[in-house]
Amino acid sequence: MHFARYINQLLVRAHNTIYSGHRASPRALFSFFVDTYPAAFRRNLKHCLLATLIFAVAGVVGAVLTYQNPDFKVKLLGPQMVETIDRHEMWTDSIVGIKPLASSAIMTNNITVGFTTFALGITAGLGTIYMMAFNGLLIGVIGMACWLSGMSLQLWSFVAPHGVLELPAIFIAGGAGLRIAQGLLFPGVLPRRDSLAKAGVEAVQLLLGTIPILIIAGLIEAFVSPTGLAIPLKFSMAAALFVLLSVYLFGMSRNPSPSVNAE
Repeated sequence: MHFARYINQLLVRAHNTIYSGHRASPRALFSFFVDTYPAAFRRNLKHCLLATLIFAVAGVVGAVLTYQNPDFKVKLLGPQMVETIDRHEMWTDSIVGIKPLASSAIMTNNITVGFTTFALGITAGLGTIYMMAFNGLLIGVIGMACWLSGMSLQLWSFVAPHGVLELPAIFIAGGAGLRIAQGLLFPGVLPRRDSLAKAGVEAVQLLLGTIPILIIAGLIEAFVSPTGLAIPLKFSMAAALFVLLSVYLFGMSRNPSPSVNAE
């Protein structure tokens, strides 16, 4: 109950900060995504990069463990998924026939992962680190399992179109969790309560910005990734989306943004 109350307080603080002095209008929402959010991302880039590094290191570990001991993949993926890979089949083929339902389920799952990764920052970052490490380990195991079965092209051509949005969004959610952990563990000159409140507002801003990114990624994962679209087109689409996301995060709102103050 205390944990849920704390998260609700963070959401209220973020709402007040985002819409301070403005009605909750389309203009305020536009201002948040065009100005406030990219600036908040750049202020907390080091946290997002750390989350990305944790994910990447765990991915390498998962790949190495699977290469050295192929039975390791069964422990993590389960026998059914491993058998599907061994048959040189993609476990994602079933998505094609239930696109709308699959899209809704994918969005819900991804947003849940993002919120959980963020919220676990209150565990001094240990929960956030676990989420990033586990998901990285999973990707590493799947990647190596598919490589050993000669299915790397099928896997990455499926992952690329939506993954270039989904993975950065999860990394940002991880950065948000680590930002909360920083406010909790390293308050600096502020009282710990104020430090945590300030960190919480910025962390929630980071999290809120991932929601539309994850929604778009969910649509692509259901309607594009598992289809028979030519592989070069899938990779081209992925490259274009990644460039657009990079321009948005690093190129928007170049004017200095005021720091977030805790009340």
